[in-house]
Amino acid sequence: MNRSTSTRGTVGAAVAMSLVGSLTAVSATIADYPVFGGQAVRYAVAAAILLAVCRAVESRRAGPRGAETRRAARPTRREWVYLAAVAGTGLAAFNVFIVLATEDTSPATVGTVIATVPIALALAGPLLERRRPAPVLVVSACVVTAGAALANGLGSGTARGLLLALGALAGEVCFSLLAVPVLPRLGPLRVSAYSAALAAPMLLAAGLAADGAGVLRAPTGAELAGLAYLSVVVTTVAFLLWYDALGRLGPDRAGLFAGLIPVSAVITTVLLGLGRPGPADLAGAALVAAGVVIGLRPSRARRPETVPDGPAGREPALEAG
Repeated sequence: MNRSTSTRGTVGAAVAMSLVGSLTAVSATIADYPVFGGQAVRYAVAAAILLAVCRAVESRRAGPRGAETRRAARPTRREWVYLAAVAGTGLAAFNVFIVLATEDTSPATVGTVIATVPIALALAGPLLERRRPAPVLVVSACVVTAGAALANGLGSGTARGLLLALGALAGEVCFSLLAVPVLPRLGPLRVSAYSAALAAPMLLAAGLAADGAGVLRAPTGAELAGLAYLSVVVTTVAFLLWYDALGRLGPDRAGLFAGLIPVSAVITTVLLGLGRPGPADLAGAALVAAGVVIGLRPSRARRPETVPDGPAGREPALEAG
């Protein structure tokens, strides 16, 4: 991994998780909109944008062998299985668990549980690649998680709420790990587009089961702005940056930046005038920063570059956002 690749992955992961962290505050603008319907709209709009960009990129690259190149870039049956698993666990199920968990426990508790993502990725990522987790990454992941939990605040709730929060944590981990096998060939743009497209009908089905005909309605002006932000910024842009960073840094190193989610949530809340950070918020942010710095220190054994290359996998800068 060269310096430019590492820098690009680092910046991309940090921006992606910061954008995801803004979701909590912005979601307040669509609090009265049907939850599953809103999420289905969010992913449908993001998928439409991403698929349009896919077509534009492929058209720009099309030449005498353009049709052959497009066919080569289409997912195989095995890749469709992985993409459906990403959509079902990391997108649809994650949102379902979040919604159900907050009915039984506080958002702070849910956030604290999800804040353990860095530890899970620091352990599971290397194991899936048949290598030992780097001790420094495990330690730094624990520091990041402690900071994220401190920034979130330790809440309380029921055992059912805790189990549902753990389900959301599993979905967040799957969002990254299940994408790793398909990123080298398909690239971040196609993985983002296809997973979002598959998640939309899954969430719509969940909404129909939960809300019936009320799953969708015309949004108000504020709701429309909130849905647009979630679709374009939190989903389209953040997905592209995250999956690009995942291929460049690996799930263990990239996972450290998940600790920025609650910190970004605090900052967004302040910017929107919804609250002010307390001592725990500031101390948590400092711990997260320290953990990320520890985990990203240069090491002798560099992880090989895994960003797609070759005619069927390499994409121009447009694809990575």
